[in-house]
Amino acid sequence: MRYFRLYLHFLRFSFSKAMEFRVDFFFRIVMDCFFYAINIAFYQLLFLHTSTLAGWNEEQAMIFVAAYILVDALQMTIFSTNLWWFPILVNRGDLDYYLVRPVSTLFFLSTREFAANSLCNVFIAIGIMIWALLSYSGSLLWWKILLFIVLILNGTFMYYMVHMLFLVGVFWTHSARGFDSMFRQLCLVYERPDGIFRGTARKIFTTILPFCLMCSFPARLLFEDFQFSILLHIIAVTLCIFFLLQAVWKISLKAYSSASS
Repeated sequence: MRYFRLYLHFLRFSFSKAMEFRVDFFFRIVMDCFFYAINIAFYQLLFLHTSTLAGWNEEQAMIFVAAYILVDALQMTIFSTNLWWFPILVNRGDLDYYLVRPVSTLFFLSTREFAANSLCNVFIAIGIMIWALLSYSGSLLWWKILLFIVLILNGTFMYYMVHMLFLVGVFWTHSARGFDSMFRQLCLVYERPDGIFRGTARKIFTTILPFCLMCSFPARLLFEDFQFSILLHIIAVTLCIFFLLQAVWKISLKAYSSASS
């Protein structure tokens, strides 16, 4: 409850700040709408030339597209601003402000800035998801839809954790630009169906860099035959990344040079 109340204060502060910059508020909505439209049009263009993509028809692919659009909207709203500031705080020594707080440093650092000006885009992404689900001609069980939503939220959290693991190198290199650029290139993988990957690439993107688990696997559990092994795989990888991040974070803080050192 203490963390919940703290997060409510973060939300209140973020909304009041967002209202002071209304041009940016509306610009983000327009910018993300273009992003959503381009991604939907890209897959619709592909299906003008083929009836299936990685074993999915157009309706199934649209659900997948809606899934990664929703993940993008959620992570942009909840985590993105915080991760953008993270390398700057380390280099300036301003991380001290977070270390002295009587809460988890990683929680405080990762959630303090809620991008209220991106919240409208979350509702737009939810609308796209509802459209994709209602347009599906097959039958969808209610418990599969519920599981799908939970796994999309899990995919958002997984996206954040992998991104943070790329950024912690700033404690030693003092610049996270290269790590961040590498992550943003690799994260394009989660915008592609996992069925297009084979061999070593598939093993990497479903375990070490689990981008395929963020949206592709949840989509498969929704409209394909349910495989409990896939669900267990998602849970196991999520837990491994969570504990890995906790361990790496503790090691990274030992390398931190504060403003007073």
